[in-house]
Amino acid sequence: MHYLPNVLFAILLIAGFAFFIINFRKIVRNIKLGKPLDRSDQKGKRWKNMALVAFGQSKMIRRPFPAILHFIVYVGFILINVEFLEIIIDGLFGTHRIFSFLGGFYNFLIGSFELLAFLVLLAVIIFWTRRMIIRIPRFWNKEMTRWPKNDALNILYFEMVLMSLFLLMNAADANLQSLNANHYVKAGSYPISQYIAPLLSQDIGSLVILERTVWWLHVIGIFIFLNYLYYSKHLHILSAFPNTYFANLDTVGKLDNLEAVTNEVKMMMDPNADPFATPAEGEEMDIPDKFGASDVQDLNWVQLMNAYTCTECGRCTSVCPANQTGKELSPRAIMMKTRDRLEEVGKNIDKNGEFKDDGKQLLNDYITPEELWACTGCNACVIECPVQIDPLSIIIDLRRYLVMEQSAAPTELNMMMTNIENNGAPWQYNQLDRANWRDES
Repeated sequence: MHYLPNVLFAILLIAGFAFFIINFRKIVRNIKLGKPLDRSDQKGKRWKNMALVAFGQSKMIRRPFPAILHFIVYVGFILINVEFLEIIIDGLFGTHRIFSFLGGFYNFLIGSFELLAFLVLLAVIIFWTRRMIIRIPRFWNKEMTRWPKNDALNILYFEMVLMSLFLLMNAADANLQSLNANHYVKAGSYPISQYIAPLLSQDIGSLVILERTVWWLHVIGIFIFLNYLYYSKHLHILSAFPNTYFANLDTVGKLDNLEAVTNEVKMMMDPNADPFATPAEGEEMDIPDKFGASDVQDLNWVQLMNAYTCTECGRCTSVCPANQTGKELSPRAIMMKTRDRLEEVGKNIDKNGEFKDDGKQLLNDYITPEELWACTGCNACVIECPVQIDPLSIIIDLRRYLVMEQSAAPTELNMMMTNIENNGAPWQYNQLDRANWRDES
């Protein structure tokens, strides 16, 4: 019976991490459903980009007040969970504050963690106020239905509870240390919980029950939080780092060419090429299954990782000129719908062992042509995103499918392409009349 708590902790530890790994592998598998894309170039630039954008949160500073709050929560999340290593060792071996041998440095660490926990608690309360009382418009767009709204609030509540449990656990511990309770070594500094401690019982038995109860709740809460990430937009806590490393480093606005189309044009312009020739034996022709994308499997793996990394913060939509003028387009909704479809495809694979056609696709069933053609291609969403997600690339690939596979471009665009084909210019004027403006002057 003496070792029962250690055994239960070991079971909880294994189960918590195992469930997380199983779900994490599903995410990796789903991302790998995307088309291959080589982003192994410019490694130095990529490491620097990840350090500045993911670690340094350099793009958050565009909006200083939420940036400061987010930085507090971010730093608090990283540093406070360093203590989780001590909790794991104590839980497995029945020790208490195993790192207390660090002496003054340990006291500094615990004191710093307490101050951060208090600041995180304060920041989270402000975030909740901005969302629920001030009701900042970008948090209330129509794509923010019941689950996205609740998801954002759930994380705030998680943070509130975890930080409160951390401080309450330390307060009980501090009281037990002052009462010279057995097993509770004198270690740590408690600049915040020292004000909570006097409110607690001074009976050793009651304090031990309180400290152990809060300790277990804190541990269980951390594992629930860890495994909740799979279902939440807050997966970006982990995915922001690879997402910024593999981000597009080209000039903003530069579009990629479809290699198959380029090869086709080159062949058409080659007077010696035979358009009706068949490939020689053993030779492969670069003919894609389709031009552009109609479903998530047609997108590349970086675009799918973008979908999992989306924080649903709405900064992209708040600067989108199409959205601001009442158009159907919301860049945030593009990423949310891509992720929803990818999750649906993943569940299909889980059920059938492989993907079975479900009669659905990303285009039309999730994202409408009306949304796609509302986009001006201005790249405001790409520039604004704090983790370098690129909604425009998905919009462009879906548009390509509409134009090149379904000939479903808007009338105005079809007229422009016809004019270019016939007149060499977007306007409906004969090439012979192109210079008439000089005569009119």
